[in-house]
Amino acid sequence: MDKIGHATTAYNIGTIQYDLMRWCGVNNNTSIAVGGLTALGYMSIIEILDGFSSKWGFSNGDMVANIFGAALFAAQQKGWNQQRISMKWSFHMSPYAKYYPGELGSNFFSRMLKDYNGQTYWLSFNIASFLPANSGFPYWLNMSMGYGAEGMIGARANPATIRGKPVPEFPRYRKFYFAPDANLYSIPTHSPFFNTAAYLTRFSKIPAPALEWSKIKGLRFLPLYY
Repeated sequence: MDKIGHATTAYNIGTIQYDLMRWCGVNNNTSIAVGGLTALGYMSIIEILDGFSSKWGFSNGDMVANIFGAALFAAQQKGWNQQRISMKWSFHMSPYAKYYPGELGSNFFSRMLKDYNGQTYWLSFNIASFLPANSGFPYWLNMSMGYGAEGMIGARANPATIRGKPVPEFPRYRKFYFAPDANLYSIPTHSPFFNTAAYLTRFSKIPAPALEWSKIKGLRFLPLYY
């Protein structure tokens, strides 16, 4: 979960920086380079700071994930001049943070960043961009594959007690998803408010019905998942 979070963050930093450069009138190739280098530079600074932390330390895996996210943005923008495959994120409150708020967050905003049990990371595919221009497939409709996990109280293993209080045993397991998504920014409109709101949602998976599979619960249909 941590690695895919690094990749998703790097990818979206690259796309945002690219859009800012293009909005300022910078040419395409320079904007791609600045976007990719900004993403890699920002995430590398974080990793270097972690390297001086006795709790975390420098992670080669994190750096590989950072490079992957930045490269996914740059390769698509250079090859297709668009992002046909987007890396997105979604979050819901999980029941696990209350057992270890110091590690998983003590309020909604800190849990969004720290509680991996409530996070899901998505690869969102814009189907129309892979089809002929006259296919008629809606350009705003994406299909996405998601990855999440559950039952994590600690980083690598769940503690039996926290501050002297026993913690229930929870199985730690992966979850995989398949769900529709929407690229609202592709909907043509002259509304500045809608365009701004739509742009801000480009990085977040919209709530939608989903199929979930895990070894613990098997295949399930979720009427609405975020």
